Amino acid sequence: MSENHPRLAASPTVRTVDGTTVVTLRGELDLLAVVSLRSRLDALTRDPHPDLVLDLRPATFIDCSGLGVLCRTRNRVRARCGRLRLITDGRVLRIIRAAGLDGVFELPPGCPSRSAVR
Repeated sequence: MSENHPRLAASPTVRTVDGTTVVTLRGELDLLAVVSLRSRLDALTRDPHPDLVLDLRPATFIDCSGLGVLCRTRNRVRARCGRLRLITDGRVLRIIRAAGLDGVFELPPGCPSRSAVR
């Protein structure tokens, strides 16, 4: 990010829709943001059978530490026999794919296909 722009820290918005927790992530998902984000996602995945959707469309940036938090959340959800889905755009999906995490996350219908971002 350019030094001329103020840093946009990740700020999650959490809501429940038909029993599913939807977390909208805005701003930068980077090393500075992951500590508080990890704590928030850990709290949302502490109970058995979490049903979680992470909406990454408003995220402006994601680095390896942000990807690490996504993987950690996925592992916590799976360990508790829950479900995690990502809503993303082609930009973030390309980053996930470049990191070799292609096929690891569930994408709901309507998200860009993996073949569309090759």
